Amino acid sequence: MLILVGVLASCGAPALAGTDLQKRPAPDFTLIDGPTGEAVSLSALRGKVVVLTFLYTQCPDVCPLTAEKLRDARDRVASGAADLALVAVSVDPRNDTPEATRDFLRAHRLGGAMRFLIGDGSTLGRVWAMYGIASLPAQSGSVEHNDAIYLIDKQGRARSLAHSDIDVDALAASLKVLLNESRLF
Repeated sequence: MLILVGVLASCGAPALAGTDLQKRPAPDFTLIDGPTGEAVSLSALRGKVVVLTFLYTQCPDVCPLTAEKLRDARDRVASGAADLALVAVSVDPRNDTPEATRDFLRAHRLGGAMRFLIGDGSTLGRVWAMYGIASLPAQSGSVEHNDAIYLIDKQGRARSLAHSDIDVDALAASLKVLLNESRLF
C-alpha cells in the first residue's frame, strides 16, 4: 500500500492555470460580507476551494469581466460548486457599501454564490498588503488596482495566481483539479 501511495504522489498533479504559488499558506483575514453583514474569515472556508479576487462595484471594465468569468467557471464545475467559495475583497472602501455590493452581485448573477467583502481603508489595506494588491484612486473617480485571482486549495494553501485575462475553460479546469484533490496528498 505504501508503494502505491508513493507512486501516486510522484505522478504529479495536473498543472493549474496561472503562476504556481508553491502551496504557501494563504494569509488569513476577517472582513464583513457586504450583502449579509456577516464576518467572514478566510480560514473558516477551509474544506472548500476558494477563488479570491479583488474588485470594486463601480469598475467600468476588468471587475465586471472577472465576475462574469468566475460565474461561468463556477457553472462549469457544476456538481463541485458546493465545495467552491467565490470571494471578492473590495478595493474601494469609500464606495463599496452593502447596497452597492448586493447590486453588483445581482447584476452579475452571483447573488448567494459570491461573498463581496468590505471594510474601512485601514482594514482592507492590511489585506491588500498580504496579497500584493495596489489600490489607487484615479482622478476619474475610478480605482487602479491589480486584477489578481488567487486559487486556494481546501487546506488553505495558495496554489495559483491568475489574472482577468484567464480563459474560462482554463479556470474551470483548474478548479476541477483542486476540487478533486484528495486530502491525502
